[in-house]
Amino acid sequence: MRAISCIAPGEIVLIEAPEPQLQPGWVMVDIRHIGICGTDYHIYSGHHPFLQYPRVLGHELSGVVADPNGSRLFAAGDPVVINPYLPCYECPACREGKTNCCETLSVIGIHSDGGMAERVVLPEANLYKADGLSLRDAAMVEFLAIGAHAVRRTGLHAGQRVLVVGGGPIGLGVAFFAGIAGAEVTILDAAADKRQSAESFGFAAFGPDALESEAFKAVRRTGFDAVFDATGSIRAMNASLFHVRNGGAYTLVGVITGDLVWPDAEVHRRELTIRASRNATIEDFDHVMAAIRHGRIPTDRLATHATSLDRVPQDLPKWSQEREGLIKAIITV
Repeated sequence: MRAISCIAPGEIVLIEAPEPQLQPGWVMVDIRHIGICGTDYHIYSGHHPFLQYPRVLGHELSGVVADPNGSRLFAAGDPVVINPYLPCYECPACREGKTNCCETLSVIGIHSDGGMAERVVLPEANLYKADGLSLRDAAMVEFLAIGAHAVRRTGLHAGQRVLVVGGGPIGLGVAFFAGIAGAEVTILDAAADKRQSAESFGFAAFGPDALESEAFKAVRRTGFDAVFDATGSIRAMNASLFHVRNGGAYTLVGVITGDLVWPDAEVHRRELTIRASRNATIEDFDHVMAAIRHGRIPTDRLATHATSLDRVPQDLPKWSQEREGLIKAIITV
C-alpha cells in the first residue's frame, strides 16, 4: 500500500509499505482523509525531540471500516473518526479514565507508524462512529479535541474572560470551545494573518506590540479569568502567566522542551491554578463531534489547504515554510 514516510529530517517520500496485519480486537480501516498537524511539520524539519526515523506520519485521521474482524460495534463501510492514542489501560492514570496521559502512551505517527497511508489497523476502542459528519470534517476532530479537553479541564463557565495565547489550529480549537462554554475570548498572536483569522471567526485579537494599548488594557483589566498558552514558545509560556488575574487559572496546552520559570512569590500572591493539558479523551471527541454536527465549528473555513497522498512529498515541505493563511491542510486518499 502507499504511505508517506519521513525517512530523515528534510526527506519525505511516498513509499510502498507492507499491508497492516489484523490481530484480535483490532479493526482494519481504509483511510479517507488526513489532517497535517504541526507535529508533522516538526518531524519533517527535524525539530521533534522524541522521534526515531524513518516514520510514517499521520495521526489526524478519518476512514471507513474495511474489515471489522468480528467487531460487534462496527460493520464494513462504517465511517469512523480515529483516536490515535494507544494507552495501556492499566496504569493509575488509565484506571482513572485519563487515558490521554497514560504512563506508557504511544501515539501513532509519532511513537509508531501512523495513518498517512491507504489503510491502518487499530483497536476498536480507538474508533468512533462518524455518523452525521463528512469524512473530511471527521479528520479534524482530533486536533479540535485537544482544545476541547483543555477547556474542559479548566472548568470554564459563562461570562468568564479568556485569553488564548497562540492563534494556530490548537489555539483556535481552544477559542472555539471556550466560546461554546460561554466565555468571552481574546486571542494574542504575533502573526498578522493569524490575528486576521481570529477576528474573522469573531474573536478579539491583538499582537504583542498592542499589550500597552488602551484597547488591550480595557479587555485585560486586572487580568483574565483564564489564560491558555497554545504557542509552543518557551518565552510566551513564561510570560503568559502574568495575564492571569488573582485567583485565576493558567492552562498549558502547548508543549516544548525546556524549563518554565515563574517567580514563586507572584504565583502565591495571585493564588493561581496552573495545569497542563495533554491530548484528549473520548468525552472530548464526543463533544467535538456534537459541536460539528450542530454547526458550531466552521470546518469549511478551517480546512484552508488540500492535497492528495501522491502530492504530499511536494506540498508538505512547501507548507512547512509558507504558513501564511494556513490553518489546516487536509490530504485526501
